[in-house]
Amino acid sequence: MTLPDDAPSLRESVYTRLRADILDGRVDARERLTEPRLSREFEVSRTPVREALSRLLSDGLVVRTDFGYAVVVPTLVELSDLYELRLRLELAGVDRVLENRDVRYDTQALAAELSHWVALGQDPPEPEPDLVLLDEHFHAVLSRAAGNARTTAALVEVHEKIRAVRRHDVVDAARLVATIAEHVEILELVLDERLPEARSRLRAHLGESLAGVGERAGRALSRQALAATPLRRLR
Repeated sequence: MTLPDDAPSLRESVYTRLRADILDGRVDARERLTEPRLSREFEVSRTPVREALSRLLSDGLVVRTDFGYAVVVPTLVELSDLYELRLRLELAGVDRVLENRDVRYDTQALAAELSHWVALGQDPPEPEPDLVLLDEHFHAVLSRAAGNARTTAALVEVHEKIRAVRRHDVVDAARLVATIAEHVEILELVLDERLPEARSRLRAHLGESLAGVGERAGRALSRQALAATPLRRLR
């Protein structure tokens, strides 16, 4: 049975697909997202497209323009703020366990994640931008295992907002191998309850100091601009 254009599942599908394209950097900042074009490309009426664009506007992922909508591109200051917030949220999980003797990490979840990264270290994948999703998963698991769901939800939101830029971070075999090794070390330290060392290594993994956040964000933003591709059709 064909669903009508205003069926909830169809509206959700259009929103989910378009949101994923934006977050994953598949929508060029130069594109204009208009109801007529998107309805043709998704092969639906304008109703689900209009609702999807409205939700994306509320999400802060698109802005209105004279000719439709465009993807929000963070400024260097905004991006630096997000990188700094990410660092603070990441460390909050370790601090929560360090500062509260009644709080314990979910060691089962961390052990499963450790097995995954050990396996990756034995057979590293080819470097490519989508590996940022694996990295996000590691950090979400580490945060969630500390037990504060709201902190993890905030971290996931920050990851989503910087994902398109982080996809253009330096991606090479040597850096990938180093990242895998750092993830393994951090997980092992947490599981061994060597939390001060784990916190130190996590901070080093994310960046030596807040002073370097702006510089790293600027480099990533520049790489994103250089990697801009010709306009493409939405899948």
